[in-house]
This record gives sequence, structure tokens and C-alpha cells, in this order.
Amino acid sequence: MPSTYTNLGIQKMATGEKAGTWGTLTNTNWDIIEQIAGGYTTQALADNGTVTLTKNDGTTGAVLATRVIKLTGTLSAGNSIVTVPDSIEAWWLVNNAEGGSTYTVTFKTVSGTGVAWAAGVTGTKLIYTDGTNCIDASADFGSVAGATTQVQYNSSGAFAGSANLVFDGTNVTAAGIVTAEGGQLTTIGKALVMGF
Repeated sequence: MPSTYTNLGIQKMATGEKAGTWGTLTNTNWDIIEQIAGGYTTQALADNGTVTLTKNDGTTGAVLATRVIKLTGTLSAGNSIVTVPDSIEAWWLVNNAEGGSTYTVTFKTVSGTGVAWAAGVTGTKLIYTDGTNCIDASADFGSVAGATTQVQYNSSGAFAGSANLVFDGTNVTAAGIVTAEGGQLTTIGKALVMGF
């Protein structure tokens, strides 16, 4: 029975196969595992096209089998898509470092849906595939809520902002009633009660 390979390219040698080469093949497998566990690589985007990430059976270097991927290049002709094979289950930290053009970058499975960076938007996302689609696991990480200068707070497990609590970098204003400014606490039309 010949060797088989995992979805990310690790060789599974059959019993009695590869006599005299198990050491070399096992070392290569360990190198692939190390790459999957924490490897970093770059991947050039296709301008107005698709880049397909594939595995390398029994060898290192496959972008697909690397944990951290930095997408590079500048799009000048159209959107770019990066695809991973259907039916695999894996995850990546994907940094879209595209030059900030007016085109989108999408990371998806070949047949399913994926995760997109809007035109001109860069940054890093934690993406996983469930074997059908790519999903943005970081969609709720560091979410920004409220308008400029509004202080964020936890509202039932989600970020929220309020016009009643603002900070402009120097002054804090609470509900238009209390202002902390220049080391002084000022109230507007309300009594200030302090207990010690």
C-alpha cells in the first residue's frame, strides 16, 4: 500500500514501505508540522485574478500549510481572490498588506464563501475554514462602536458608545452634566456631592 498524505501535505507512510528512508521522511514531516504550527510566509496577490493555494505532498514550503500569511502587492487592474481547497479544515492569521488600492481582496474556499477586505482596507484577520467556507473568526475582536470621541463600554457583551460620555483627548464630559477639565471637576446645573 503506497503512502497517503494529509490535507496539509504530511506523508503517512504505509507499514513496510520506504525501507531505509523513514528517518529522512520523518524529519521532513516534522519540518512540515513546524511550518503548520507557526510558520510565516508571504504570498503575492494576482492583480484582477485568483491565486490558488495548494499543498505540497511530502515537502515543505506550501503557503497553504503555513500558519501566518502576508498578502503582498498593489492591485491596479481589479480585485484579487485567494482560494484554499474545499474540504480542508484549517486556520490562518492572514495579513492583507496590499498597497491600499481601490480594489478588494478576498480569502475563500474554491467553491464556498470567504472573508473580504474592502477596497483600500488592509490589516490582519484570523480566518478558519470549516471545510466549506472561510470564516472571519476575528470579526468581533476589537470592534469599534460609537462615534468619534465617545468612550466605549461593555453593553451585554458587545462594544457600545454613548454621546453622554465623551473624551476628546484632554477633557471628559459625562452626560453634559459633569466635565473634568484642567484638573477641575465642574458640574452644569447640578449639585456635586462628594463623600469621604
